[in-house]
Amino acid sequence: MDIYEEIVKLRRAGRRGAVATIVSVRGSIPSFKTAKMLVRDDGSICGTIGGGCVEADVWRAAREVMEEEKPRTLRFDLNHDPKYDTGLVCGGTLDIFIEPVLPPALLYIFGAGHVSINLYKTAKDAGFEVVVVDDRETYASRDRFPEAKEVLAKDFDLAMSGLSPSEAAYIVIVTRGHRDDMRVLRWAVQTKARYVGMIGSKRKTVAIFRELQKEGLSPHLFERVHAPIGLDIGAITPEEIAVSITAELIAVRRRAERELPHMSWFHRHKGEAESPEPNADQTHIEKSGDPR
Repeated sequence: MDIYEEIVKLRRAGRRGAVATIVSVRGSIPSFKTAKMLVRDDGSICGTIGGGCVEADVWRAAREVMEEEKPRTLRFDLNHDPKYDTGLVCGGTLDIFIEPVLPPALLYIFGAGHVSINLYKTAKDAGFEVVVVDDRETYASRDRFPEAKEVLAKDFDLAMSGLSPSEAAYIVIVTRGHRDDMRVLRWAVQTKARYVGMIGSKRKTVAIFRELQKEGLSPHLFERVHAPIGLDIGAITPEEIAVSITAELIAVRRRAERELPHMSWFHRHKGEAESPEPNADQTHIEKSGDPR
């Protein structure tokens, strides 16, 4: 197999993996510098870096790398560690660089209004592939979203029935009304999507969460919902809101470890029973002629 072709196949299938490359060699080893091995998310491998205990250790590390989505370098001293004395090596040291192979970040935008068209632009520039869904053909069109991966002008329920977001997917809910927002959120929280965000005031967010929980959805499903959506940068206009949402998408994609100024009331106050006051920025969105 061609390891590079296998990497492309893996990414196109929306799957993860990790590539291990021998980057430094000193002495005699059972392989060569630049030798590569691909470890897929199902544990299967393509290529080899020499076999034996070294390859087994690298396989285990590769599984961790693809989960953490962060590269690492391993050093092996084949001269002094007895566990590598298997007859396969002659001694020496080597460094192996392991990097994650990740599928393209796919963003589903539900709603095709003003916020959506600006989010499509900023997210696309940030490296996200974008799928736009809206039940209005005049809004969900190639003229408005010319470089989107896909534009679906369908009823939301019909569109959702044909979608299966993977763990590499991001879902942003910015439809034109509460009813459609709730329909999409009901579906979104039950997918594998890495990120689910919904626009709107804090009061609206709590009301929708409560309504869906009355239908029988478990409260824990809403713990990963970013609502109100975006980082708190004081955004008011559709253009500014798109930037704040994109910033949050990037933070999730890059696994930002430092505390960020999240707009989400739910993430700051999990478990509070009382309805909070609306968020001024996103309440403005809902009262200013539906810019979504």
